[in-house]
Amino acid sequence: MSLEEIMVIGMFLTFIGLLFTGYPVAWVLGGTAIIWGLIGVISVEYLGADIWFTWNSSVSLIPERVWDIVARETLVALPMFIFMGIMLDRSGVAEQLMKNMVKLFGGIRGGYAVTVVVIGVLLAASTGIIGASVVLLGMLSLPVMLEGKYDKSLAVGTSCSVGTLGILIPPSIMLVLMADRLADPNASVGDLFMGAFFPGFLLAGLYIGYIIVYAWIKPSVAPVPESVEPITPAIIFAVVKAILPTVFLILAVLGSIFFGIATPTEASGVGAAGALLLALMNRQLNLSVLKDSLQQTTKTASFIFAIFVGATAFSVVLRGLGGDQVIEGALLGLDISPTGVLIVVLLVTFLLGFFLDWVEITLIVLPLVAPVIQSLGFDLVWFTILFAVCLQTSFLTPPVGFALFYIKGVCPPGITVKHIYKGVTPFIMLQLVGLLIIFLWPPIVTWLPSVAYR
Repeated sequence: MSLEEIMVIGMFLTFIGLLFTGYPVAWVLGGTAIIWGLIGVISVEYLGADIWFTWNSSVSLIPERVWDIVARETLVALPMFIFMGIMLDRSGVAEQLMKNMVKLFGGIRGGYAVTVVVIGVLLAASTGIIGASVVLLGMLSLPVMLEGKYDKSLAVGTSCSVGTLGILIPPSIMLVLMADRLADPNASVGDLFMGAFFPGFLLAGLYIGYIIVYAWIKPSVAPVPESVEPITPAIIFAVVKAILPTVFLILAVLGSIFFGIATPTEASGVGAAGALLLALMNRQLNLSVLKDSLQQTTKTASFIFAIFVGATAFSVVLRGLGGDQVIEGALLGLDISPTGVLIVVLLVTFLLGFFLDWVEITLIVLPLVAPVIQSLGFDLVWFTILFAVCLQTSFLTPPVGFALFYIKGVCPPGITVKHIYKGVTPFIMLQLVGLLIIFLWPPIVTWLPSVAYR
């Protein structure tokens, strides 16, 4: 093993080790860059390492890269979509949906859980904020399902897992970050949004299918309520009335992107304005709500951009140490087919999801492996959606599954961590089934971007 390979591996191990100290990820990334930047200088000066690296050139590159991040118009969509999701959380839309759709699906075995999936899809297509979706779904649905004598694991697993759909179904902040990291005209934000459209609904369909089949095989986990209100035109009208505002917002945001009317950045502004309008229509908009939403947006966006800065420093030093060549050589040096290389990348990504958040994996790993996968002849949009579906599991896999922490914070008494882990396990398996389906049938991803107006 060469000195360059040892340094690259050492840098990754240092980063992973420092994560367990509990320091913020942005500081860990930046600190690791400084430590290995110094080691890189020493290796060049005293050990004769054959790498492109000098302290001055690397330090000068970091502010240049950071400025490049800040100046990108695409990233303006991030705080706008975050604000859109938070404002929708405050608007009362989800409460109205839950109240009316329970009446529509409540008479079906497993109907309460199916209702949660449908509402989760609508929230995912209009927010993209995982924390808000999981917490909101948990608060709204868990009391209803537990009162209906649903199995605790099924109830909490459904609410937690469905809330993570927002990371995939557009408008997704994860896809915005991925498009930025790829910086490839063939994998723009619009292309990724269109590519993720059908996979997101595929996962939702798998969830609904699992719930119905499981409830049919084992009726005790999802009993039919003793008293079911008959479905009347008034109930159907109430459901349509509750859904329409959200559907119009989704069409305004995604429709404007898909039909080439607006860029994703412009559409994010439409979404933020639409969320404000919905809150106003539901009489939930006041100065206090607006102030709180802006503060939460600032905190969330600052967290992401702080990691951006740390990841930029990390990437500059890693590349200076020869990290690109080491990783490319390791992947291409595997004595397996190109498909085998792709499987290895997805497997490593899945395993990293147990320990790292999706932000770190997106900012560090994706830019390193995507060029290699593209050079092997794979469609970049298809690979990126595979990567995104794989990363979705990171929200549910312990010990760093953030959705598990979110749902635990709103669980009623009596639901333990064991219930949560048991409940999300089948949904992790369903996500992997969805990943396999997308892997075997690429047109699920590639068809819509190929026919959409550009």
